[in-house]
Amino acid sequence: MGKSTTAACLVDFGIPVIDTDQLARDLVRPGQPALEEVVQAFGPEVLNADGTLHRSRLAERVFADVSARARLEGILHPRIRSEWRNQVSRWRAEESAVTAVVIPLLFETDAGADFDEILCVACSAATQRQRLKDRGWTDDHLNQRLAAQWPIAEKIRRSSIVIWTDTLLPIHRRQVGRMLRGFGLNFDPPQESYS
Repeated sequence: MGKSTTAACLVDFGIPVIDTDQLARDLVRPGQPALEEVVQAFGPEVLNADGTLHRSRLAERVFADVSARARLEGILHPRIRSEWRNQVSRWRAEESAVTAVVIPLLFETDAGADFDEILCVACSAATQRQRLKDRGWTDDHLNQRLAAQWPIAEKIRRSSIVIWTDTLLPIHRRQVGRMLRGFGLNFDPPQESYS
């Protein structure tokens, strides 16, 4: 959809951002308790030879089986939520004007009530599919992942702001800047460095 690009734009504009996908990766590093629980739940075959998580092998299992996905989410989601909530509390204590938490499954994990504004990053279904195919995803992987998420139309309906990413990057950045100005922020936007 373009959430990573939007997050990068926010960082360029000086907005503190925490990405829950990165938190999830950190939680399953070798030696982390969450990785041990994942291995207990799914077996040692979800590990690479070096002890790191074989993410694609685990994804194949959990997106093909609803109960397996629920088991994995039960291991990771409470830890992820605790991490981002702790960071948000620190930002509030610092009285940061605007901060952002990137949560791909915000509505699916019922996290919306924690935020003052909900920004939905969206694009057309065709663009989304093409972007994921460009990353090497098969149609089966795409369909399984999309089936695990709410429809984008519902996410847009429940959001207070939408950034539409079926566009060129400079226009995407201008949308982000316009949104921040709407929050009353006075800042000097970074110079456009895109052709």
